[in-house]
Amino acid sequence: MTVQDEATTKGVVLTEAAAVKVGSLLQQEGRDDLRLRIAVQPGGCSGLRYQLYFDERQMDGDVVSEFGTVRVVTDKMSVPYLSGATIDFVDTIEKQGFTIDNPNASGSCACGDSFH
Repeated sequence: MTVQDEATTKGVVLTEAAAVKVGSLLQQEGRDDLRLRIAVQPGGCSGLRYQLYFDERQMDGDVVSEFGTVRVVTDKMSVPYLSGATIDFVDTIEKQGFTIDNPNASGSCACGDSFH
C-alpha cells in the first residue's frame, strides 16, 4: 500500500513502510527542511546505481512527490530511469534496509545496488 495515490505520482512511489522509516530518520535528524532524494548515477557493476540521501537543496527541474509528511525528490535527469519505481523498507531477520523495485531496469547485479 502506498501513502500517495499512484495516479498522481510522477516518478517514484514510496510504500507506507518506507514513508514511516524515512519520517523516523528525518525526526532523528531534527530538521524539517530535508527531503529524501533518489537519483541515478553512472557506476556499479551493471552501469547505473541508485543513490538515496537526505538533501535540503532544490534544483531546477526537480520532481517532488509527497507521501504524508515525507517529500521525495528526483532530479530531472533521473526521472526517466525511476518513473514508476517503488521504494520499500524491509526489516526481517535476513535483511534490513530500503529496496527499490524498478520496472525500467532490464537487469541488475547480484548485490542489487546497480542496474541497466
